[in-house]
Amino acid sequence: MDSLMSATAGMDAHFAQAVAADEGFALGHISLARAKQLLGRGHEAKAPLAKARELAANTTSREKSQIAIFEKILTGQSPAALEAIREHMKSWPRDAMALAPATSVFGLIGFSGKVGRELDQLAILEPFETHYGDDWWYRTQLAFAQIELGQFAEGQRNIDSALAAYPKSAHGAHIRGHLFYETGEREAGLAFLKEWMADYPRDGMMHCHNHWHLALWSMETGRHDEAWRIYDTALRPGAAWGPQINVATDGPAFLLRAEMAGQPRKPELWRELGDYATKWFGRPGLSFVDMHTVLAYAMADDKEKIAGFMDNPRGAAGDMVPPMARGFSAFAAGDYKHAADELEPLLDTHERLGGSRAQRDLLEYTVAAAKLRGGNKSDARSFIEKRRPKNGKVGGFPLHGLD
Repeated sequence: MDSLMSATAGMDAHFAQAVAADEGFALGHISLARAKQLLGRGHEAKAPLAKARELAANTTSREKSQIAIFEKILTGQSPAALEAIREHMKSWPRDAMALAPATSVFGLIGFSGKVGRELDQLAILEPFETHYGDDWWYRTQLAFAQIELGQFAEGQRNIDSALAAYPKSAHGAHIRGHLFYETGEREAGLAFLKEWMADYPRDGMMHCHNHWHLALWSMETGRHDEAWRIYDTALRPGAAWGPQINVATDGPAFLLRAEMAGQPRKPELWRELGDYATKWFGRPGLSFVDMHTVLAYAMADDKEKIAGFMDNPRGAAGDMVPPMARGFSAFAAGDYKHAADELEPLLDTHERLGGSRAQRDLLEYTVAAAKLRGGNKSDARSFIEKRRPKNGKVGGFPLHGLD
């Protein structure tokens, strides 16, 4: 449980050992299935899910309820799973395993596609403070919800408390990194996360994504060679280790930010990312991933594949995907006014896409870069200063030509 909640390496191996010790342990099987899903190996979740279903009849009410929650999650019934979690927690408020899928920016609320979902994220967590107290996992998730809403002082108290209680939590280190990002402390964030990641194993679930943060800060602080080294060894398809969702989103996000920071476009890397997206996420459905997929296709000038996302939008925020596809295509082609016109109207509700504010500000920076490249430097500056006031407080904004 600690391994799953902290994203240390080997979470699935621990649950495999549990069911090897007791083949009749239903929650061990369903937890193994969940671990496989989180690691991007959903095809390996089918057997432990089936075994948990088989054993469920002879378990307690709590176990039956938890198994039912994860069965819904593993079979794509997200709204029903979230409702089941809410009901479950009324009876078993300390069941962190059941509550966890409703937390974080990649959770059931995070990917709900709803306006106001960041408020919903905090609202589902706050009532449990009396039940969890100083529990490190709870403080970690509470901190992330607070940081995403700009409650930085509260978030810092909680994430520092969580890391003090469980220093090896990769999720804790990640969320502390988000606080550095949101407050514009690039050098401090880089130093913290680089030191923390020094002995984090490559097969840890957060290896790829935490290196994305390191690559961004390296690029933004002028350490360009180091940023590209990180991309080549920890983010790039074929080199990255981690869930496919991280590889498919962190790669495009880094490449576009690098270009906006003044690095030359690398078409071969965009084509590589487009091929990866086609392999794992070639059909629309998860809007946050679709945002990065259409970006990769646009920058690779793959008009045929991007058309499939414009003509058949699906997913909780699928209506946002076609304008993103058109906007990224315009940006890639140098039609900057069209790019800004397509993307800027999406910004006020881009929380619907899911993911963190640090990830979604890719859209904000693209709009600012489009204004800048279109010859509206003062407009670009006022726009990004309003949208991201803290990001430029030290060292300026990472937009080539703005300063």
